[in-house]
Amino acid sequence: MPPAPKKVTMLPNVLALLAVGALALWLGLPGGQPVDARVPGLDRQPLLAPSATDEVAAAPKPGSPRAFDGKPSAIPGAWPCFRGPNRDAIYADPQVRLARRWPPEGPKVLWSVNLLGPGHAGAAVADGRVYVLDYDVQAEADTIRCFSLDDGREIWRNGYPVPVSENHGMSRTVPAVFGDYVVTLGPKCHLACWDAKTGQCRWLVDLVQQFRAKVPSWYAGQCPLIDEGRVIVAPCGEVFMAALECSSGQIVWKTPRLHHWEMTHVSIAPLEFSGRRIYVYCGSGGVAGVSARDGAVLWETTEWVGKMATCPTPVPVGEGKIFLCSGYSAGSMMLKLDDQSGRIVPKVLWRLKPKQFESEQHTPVFYQGHLFGIGTAAGGKLACLDLEGNQRWDSGARKFGRGPYCVANGMIYALSDEGLLVMAEATPEAYRPLGQFQVFERATDAWAPMALVAGRLILRDLTRMVCLDLRDQ
Repeated sequence: MPPAPKKVTMLPNVLALLAVGALALWLGLPGGQPVDARVPGLDRQPLLAPSATDEVAAAPKPGSPRAFDGKPSAIPGAWPCFRGPNRDAIYADPQVRLARRWPPEGPKVLWSVNLLGPGHAGAAVADGRVYVLDYDVQAEADTIRCFSLDDGREIWRNGYPVPVSENHGMSRTVPAVFGDYVVTLGPKCHLACWDAKTGQCRWLVDLVQQFRAKVPSWYAGQCPLIDEGRVIVAPCGEVFMAALECSSGQIVWKTPRLHHWEMTHVSIAPLEFSGRRIYVYCGSGGVAGVSARDGAVLWETTEWVGKMATCPTPVPVGEGKIFLCSGYSAGSMMLKLDDQSGRIVPKVLWRLKPKQFESEQHTPVFYQGHLFGIGTAAGGKLACLDLEGNQRWDSGARKFGRGPYCVANGMIYALSDEGLLVMAEATPEAYRPLGQFQVFERATDAWAPMALVAGRLILRDLTRMVCLDLRDQ
């Protein structure tokens, strides 16, 4: 029998070399690194893209509201949407002074709600009512719940059926309140408007069905924007962005598909530039600015593309500058808009490497000419940056993980993953902590955005919500 051809005898060796090469390549990729199974994105779960069946399915039908014994509070003030009245995560109530020192036992806990469905949806507050988009696991329904700011008693709830599987929580968006309207965006991209007083559903739009949106990898994180009486949302499907009437859900204008960009977890940021109001959104393939008047695309850039899961919202810092950041080794960047004879051109001013500053989940706060935020690197240190990208300080040994934060009366409040609340001075000079309080014992993923109204701070972890009294007594 003649000997086998040489190329056949070499085949096992070639395959072995290919296998070794593939293993080496895999180990060199980010996916080969040790990961925390509870951190969104690092477990490489498959995308939760809508199936063909989802796209053509009829929108779910909302139920009738259920009333409870809670009563609206007479307490003034509002935190009506994601990041507060001005969407900047800054509390500025001149009528209520906040304590700069806490007693040894910490600030008073005014009330708590201990039976929320798993999620990271923060609260919106208006007219003495606290609104939270919850998920009822037993009923398999997105559920909007209304509580009293006085004592946390439930006033009403309503919802619509939609199956949602646990995936680092379920609901994770903050409602937007405008007059008698409360607008929510559910995990699977159901945009709904509710009566603020009764809970009756006014209208519901399935963004997957109507605009061919794609549900983001870890569910919808885009908090709805109500601006000039209109609901502004970025489906990133057959339309990039759309404006709907609050009263009816009817489309006012819509922006055509922008390339093949898809929805991220980012929320829309409004800004004023060159005499025009612009809505800025980070899609999966870049950033664009849309005219608030008619939905026209005024500018776009692919200089900033987040990696894996883009969550922090763009931060306007004045003079046409926009700070952008994300996690998963994306780092951060300062963008500058230039008006060139009526044409808006975005340019990159500077970039920061991930080890310098990046944020996996929360949006930094622009306060008195500086940026304050929790960077993902090194365990989540609270840091202060100037507008040139230089770090002024960080919190050193104090780590916050991926927790939320806000600024109030010259102080910054930051909550750690483990439920520890720290109060520090919001100054570029140095990290100066003023107090700390363990809000949640054995906390799990205390990631929800904060709400602060009349000195009352509302926080939550995966399944619990607490209201603290921060007033100067």
